[in-house]
Amino acid sequence: MDLTGLSHLFVTVFLSGFASFTVVPSITDVTMLALCPGQDECSLAIYLTGCQQAIIGLGAMIITPLIGNLSDVYGRKELLTLPMTLSILPLVIMAYSRTTSFFYAYFFIRTLTAMVGEGSINCLALAYVADKVPDGQRASAFGILAGVGSAAFVCGTLVARFLSTAATFQVAAVMSMIAAVYMRVFLKESIPNGDGLRQPMLNGTPHGDLEKTTTQAFKRIPSIGDLICLMKSSTTFSQATVVSFFNGLAEGGIIASLLYFLKARFHFNKNQYADLLLIFGVAGTISQLLFMPMLAPAIGEEKLLSIGLFMSCTNVPYAATVFSIFTVFVQPSIRSIVSKQVGPTEQGKSQGCIYGISSLANIVSPLIFSPLTALFLSEEAPFRFPGFSIMCIGFATMIAFIQSIMIWGVPPSHKTDNKQTTEA
Repeated sequence: MDLTGLSHLFVTVFLSGFASFTVVPSITDVTMLALCPGQDECSLAIYLTGCQQAIIGLGAMIITPLIGNLSDVYGRKELLTLPMTLSILPLVIMAYSRTTSFFYAYFFIRTLTAMVGEGSINCLALAYVADKVPDGQRASAFGILAGVGSAAFVCGTLVARFLSTAATFQVAAVMSMIAAVYMRVFLKESIPNGDGLRQPMLNGTPHGDLEKTTTQAFKRIPSIGDLICLMKSSTTFSQATVVSFFNGLAEGGIIASLLYFLKARFHFNKNQYADLLLIFGVAGTISQLLFMPMLAPAIGEEKLLSIGLFMSCTNVPYAATVFSIFTVFVQPSIRSIVSKQVGPTEQGKSQGCIYGISSLANIVSPLIFSPLTALFLSEEAPFRFPGFSIMCIGFATMIAFIQSIMIWGVPPSHKTDNKQTTEA
């Protein structure tokens, strides 16, 4: 499999991911210090984080499919510019100061920018890969792309382990700027369907033509009806959306509850978060870069998806690190399954829609798991079970696993259509 045409994309994803992941081990301590100084348990922090996650999910559910669809018209690189530029702003705020007032400014700006950038960068990167890689090699290519993201996660977390909190945000801000500049300078535009872009978004064009093309593009914004149509046209696509929803519900629950659970029960600090995340990240990177490219052609992404979800049902810190070798198969497998169900000019739309489903789960998830976590970590819990929310997250993953074993290796719908057209 020749991936030389994707090298600049991989570098872009790595730099962008490095900037994002570097601050993950620190943000819980920063939040607790700004909202509840000197405390290891803070319901306000849990609820505020859950509220932010729900708002970001709501925005991403609407904006990510839009950006994916526009990228089918204007190209992947042009649309990547927006989320990568916006992601710089909140990091710069925290790099300057982490006092309570600056934290609230960061919280507000981060919420707005994440609506655009939370899933758009990954969505556009997947569509870019789909443009360049044939169907038979796509699962492996998606796995390698995810492995690059995991490598960025490992490197960012490792750097955070040895930097102060202030230096962490400063490094992240600089790296996010470098990522945006690198992307604009070196990444070549991807051309959906191989026939040239219908209209460059950033280059000079006659005003009337640009307005006409933009109007046509916005008329093609994927709606609920488009999603329903996609689900009806492919049983495999509809099954993948169900899996994506419940897996997103579980992943959102982990984001909303796990770090605060570890802080309250085991008094975790930045370095301990970093150590735990490093173990997950190293295992995931090795698995996605080495094992998935070998296993995907041999057993198929459907089986890899089921294996990953089954292992994801275990949510025990440290003990679950062994299983993270398998859990990282989930997202690349879902994206590859979906990618094979649509044509080359619908890759952005399909990836955006499937991320929209995950975003819907991210809206619902904190509304369930944030109150549940706060309740069972408090003295007012109906019974003593601090990890009750973690167990419920495992149940959500189990539902996704049960649905995944019903997905069979259905031939790609657009291949079938193309064959029929040729015969006609």
